[in-house]
Amino acid sequence: MSSIISRLNKLISIPESEETPFTVFWKGAFYGLAFLSLLVMTMSGAFFQVGIPSWLTALITLTIGIIAFWLFRIAGTIIHTWICKISSFVFAIFFGATATVILARYIRFGLPTEVFYYGFAATIVACALLFGSGWLLIKNVTKNKIIPATAFIVGLSVIVFEIYFLANEGSDTNPVLFEQTPTKLLSAQGISNPGEKGPYDYEFFTYGSGTDRQRPEFAKEVRYPSHTVDASLLIPEWKDSKAKWRERYWGFGSKEFPLNGRVWMPKGDGKFPIILIVHGNHGMEDYSDLGYAYLGELLASRGFITVSIDENFVNGTWSGDFRGKEMPVRGWLLLKHLEQWKIWNNDKAHELYQKADLDNIILTGHSRGGEAAPIAAHFNNLKFFPDNANVKFNFNYGIKGVIAIAPTDKRYDRRINLENINYLTLQGSYDSDEASFFGQRQYQRILFSDSSFYFKTGLYIHGANHGQFNSSWGKYDGGAPFKWLLNTAPQISMEEQQQIAKVYIAAFVEAVFHNNNNYNSLFKNAQSIADWLPNKILINTYKDSNSKTLINYEEDIDITTGNIKGSTTIGTDLKIWRETELRFRDKDTQGNNAAVIGWKKDSTKSKPTYSIKFESNIKIDSTLALLISMAEGNEGELKTKKEEKSKMEKSDTLALNFSIQLLDSAGNKASLDIIDIKRLTPRLKIQYVKLKGLNQEDYGDEWEPTPEFFEIPIQSFKSASEHLLNIKEIRFSFDKTKQGLLILDEIGLNH
Repeated sequence: MSSIISRLNKLISIPESEETPFTVFWKGAFYGLAFLSLLVMTMSGAFFQVGIPSWLTALITLTIGIIAFWLFRIAGTIIHTWICKISSFVFAIFFGATATVILARYIRFGLPTEVFYYGFAATIVACALLFGSGWLLIKNVTKNKIIPATAFIVGLSVIVFEIYFLANEGSDTNPVLFEQTPTKLLSAQGISNPGEKGPYDYEFFTYGSGTDRQRPEFAKEVRYPSHTVDASLLIPEWKDSKAKWRERYWGFGSKEFPLNGRVWMPKGDGKFPIILIVHGNHGMEDYSDLGYAYLGELLASRGFITVSIDENFVNGTWSGDFRGKEMPVRGWLLLKHLEQWKIWNNDKAHELYQKADLDNIILTGHSRGGEAAPIAAHFNNLKFFPDNANVKFNFNYGIKGVIAIAPTDKRYDRRINLENINYLTLQGSYDSDEASFFGQRQYQRILFSDSSFYFKTGLYIHGANHGQFNSSWGKYDGGAPFKWLLNTAPQISMEEQQQIAKVYIAAFVEAVFHNNNNYNSLFKNAQSIADWLPNKILINTYKDSNSKTLINYEEDIDITTGNIKGSTTIGTDLKIWRETELRFRDKDTQGNNAAVIGWKKDSTKSKPTYSIKFESNIKIDSTLALLISMAEGNEGELKTKKEEKSKMEKSDTLALNFSIQLLDSAGNKASLDIIDIKRLTPRLKIQYVKLKGLNQEDYGDEWEPTPEFFEIPIQSFKSASEHLLNIKEIRFSFDKTKQGLLILDEIGLNH
């Protein structure tokens, strides 16, 4: 065996000959490429989370790299003898370096294909030039120093540029200068900031199975032991390689899932409403439930039991991801936690006896957890698991609200329709994990049908990412090395992002549990709390059970008809008029239809308008408000070929303005300019990664329509309180801006 190894080493060893510029250069190149290969292998191990220390996986992959580089060089030498006359030593080091780097990619050095291969081709050549010419200069075996010095500078420049490109945060390629129309502040009305600490002292503890192999807080440190649950029929995909490593790591299988929770509990007597928070998909060895302490502490101080649920064991790992097949069990586990709390609540001997108000529950989820929360709310009312009726349900808890933070949608192959429940969803524009506002699709699938008051609302936060809603996930929506390609410069800070989340989530909780309508304004217009939030662009959506829809473009494909019987729509002098299904940047449906209205005044005679006329009068009074959901569209649709060639385009810093007129059956008319109520947010163009071409390929369009809510009091219309008797027509007159494209989503009245 030793003789074979000796012969192989001789085959690939550096030729022992007189030192010439050629041999010295390639000896240096050998050291450089060997260093590069082993560095990449070491890094691939450092990124490979398997539940053992990163330094150990890095050491293992380094060892693999040493062996692989040696074997690949041998293979390269053999191949070389077959195909070319290049020095076998030179061919072998290039072949060995290339093959070792490719092996590292398959272990854990994932980058987009074109970036990886082009990037490392340049890096391998640069390392050869850098180390080869450097060694040549050090050994001083050539009189001509210009060529090796030039090669050294070129190689060094390429390496420095690559390091700089990967290390820098990117740039804000699409800055938006936008100031919203001021409105009356809630603080000026004596209303306190819900994002500030409340009056309750609170305590922190954990509960769990008590036998967790990996986490002492769910083992010997638990205050209250909890039951395990059999989830085998809900997650049949728990098998083969996906189960084998998990069971070895955690020490349990799908028949004995633990109920582990981190609890922030208000101190004091009496029942407290309870909020469950569940994380999303992340490397299971990098625990995700720790990252919501900022919410737990705030909500507990305001009198709400808050529990961060551990579901790390169903997250992705190196041996596989369930690819969304685990979504039902994510939701079901939330309900099993409530079942555990019910047991404690009814046990007179338990310290948690009558502590939780199980008639007042909010389910909160982030990422896949944001889809799991609505699933749980739906399962709560079912008698059987819809995917396998051998699993019986008997929950029926008092779930009053759902909060979905940067949620997924469609991971579960069933669409979840919810009825008579409150809903809040948050989304960041720079979320490079879930790049679209998928919470809006669930928003569309929530209906109100009884006489109680419910509301649904959404908040789009320009500059927020996916991970900073969870303190342990942080700035990068992906792991190394891919995270080095992310364009993080336009992101807001974690402190800013979490402050916005705290204010909106706490306000939602107060509104749902305490029927506190003081915060209604912030769900409709973030400008009403401008002094509580960082100065960022925020887009609100809102609808409640007191809203009466006049038109929403969902009823048919006839663009001239509306929802109310006999209502009609009329367009005059419009360049574009169509009804269409709104789509996200990746062309997937938003589950919502809208009218797209474009105008371009070519002459002074042009008077573009869009009207909705009603056959029967719509009764109004001065206490009502007109409700409109709309967004600015892509004005590029209005360009002529000549304008496209000259790249003429309206500045995105200029907000669209137009007038809205109300006409009654007696011919009275009242109007206002939309900009006096609220400015329409300009299109927000996003570049998630530093390479623009890669952004298009991986994410789709740089922009997607995001309708926002406008509440326009009837008394704001000029002369409305004196003259208008009813509404017979709503007319949009595009007389303030020369051209524009408006996406009109829904029009209604509050009542």
